[in-house]
Amino acid sequence: MMPRNSEEPQQPPAMEPRLRLGAELERIAEQLRSLARAQDELHDLYEAVLSRDVELPVVLSLIVSTAMDLVGARYGALGVLDENGDNLALFVPKGLSEQEKADLADVDLPRGRGLLGHLITYPHPLRVDDIPAHPDSAGFPPGHPPLRTLLGAPINIRGKIYGDLYVSERLDGRPFDPHDEALIVALAGAAGLAIDDARLYEQTSLDAERFQRLLLPRLPEHLEPFDAAAAYVPATTPGHVGGDWYDALLVPDQACAAVIGDVVGHDLQAAAAMSQARNMLRGLLYDRHTAPSAVLTQLDRALHAITDNPVTTACLARIEPGQPDGWMLRWSTAGHPPPLLVTPDRRARYLYADPDLPLGVDTARPRHDHTHPLPAGATLIFFTDGLVEHREHSIEEGLERLSAIAATHAALPLHDFVQALADQHPSDGHDDMAILALSIPYVCPPGP
Repeated sequence: MMPRNSEEPQQPPAMEPRLRLGAELERIAEQLRSLARAQDELHDLYEAVLSRDVELPVVLSLIVSTAMDLVGARYGALGVLDENGDNLALFVPKGLSEQEKADLADVDLPRGRGLLGHLITYPHPLRVDDIPAHPDSAGFPPGHPPLRTLLGAPINIRGKIYGDLYVSERLDGRPFDPHDEALIVALAGAAGLAIDDARLYEQTSLDAERFQRLLLPRLPEHLEPFDAAAAYVPATTPGHVGGDWYDALLVPDQACAAVIGDVVGHDLQAAAAMSQARNMLRGLLYDRHTAPSAVLTQLDRALHAITDNPVTTACLARIEPGQPDGWMLRWSTAGHPPPLLVTPDRRARYLYADPDLPLGVDTARPRHDHTHPLPAGATLIFFTDGLVEHREHSIEEGLERLSAIAATHAALPLHDFVQALADQHPSDGHDDMAILALSIPYVCPPGP
């Protein structure tokens, strides 16, 4: 009988390569699954960019997170080069624990030296198994987590290097391999497309907002005896371009005409329609001593006949000399929020009246005028609904809060007062805001 060997039986030599091959195939399969997930994430990211739901910093952060998931890395970062392409102007790190963030709180962001500088100088994929041993390694600042491995790839946009994508420290402790490099290079290429579209959209949005501001009128320097101030605040939503506008001018019969309006829509068409309506209304106001309701009726018919402008809300007012020596407000509203009156004793109240239909709905429906005496020294405020709308509150609550803000700051000079309303508005910022305020003179010319 053969003696039993106390040691475990040895695997046949042929089994070890099979096990290694099986493990490698499983790892490749997992990478392919990760690649499929990354493809879905990149598709969602690209759709978000195209649908204008995300801004560039969010895009950069999502790219880093996707890279880390793709190769199973503990840390990741994306460095954005400055205009000269010599140094990092922005660095987006991911994967740091709260303690690691605290340890680096007083440390400046990387400036593109060491291995990061190597990637800037030589914009090609870089895979390093031992960072401290690399000849270009510059070490880490105090508090930085120790890193041994690095994988980086340049992000190329239209033939120019935008920045570099980095990952470090695989979760399984192994160095990055050619499969990881191929995945990160592919991701960097896809990231370049998403970043390019995000940058182009961001620039287009800035240009559109600048275009809209250029369309807004500058209030006349001389409105004596009136004083006027206005503010326009664009929506916080990326790419949002609104059709809000305001205007004020003296008309030949000693009255001051004021208007505020809002074209439905949030694009360049809305901004262009706003310009058409404003300019047409200016001509109608200056040329005719006509009630606001008649002017809005004529404007509605003209817009309907010669433009394809979308629906527009507006409030048109005339501040006229009254009897015996006071001021009278005469206004007509086309589906617009009511004016807000702040009296000299700092009480705020809305001048509610049944609103007529917005412009562009039905030109045959009649429009109406409303009147209210104005005390000398009062402040009259016109605004668009973006100032009071909030997704989580009723419009009535927004109006109430605006009234309280106006009463609180009524003693401020008019320009500061308008700025306070713009800064402390009760809305959620999803829509553009326009504010026009006029102070009612103490001296009134004789009425007609």
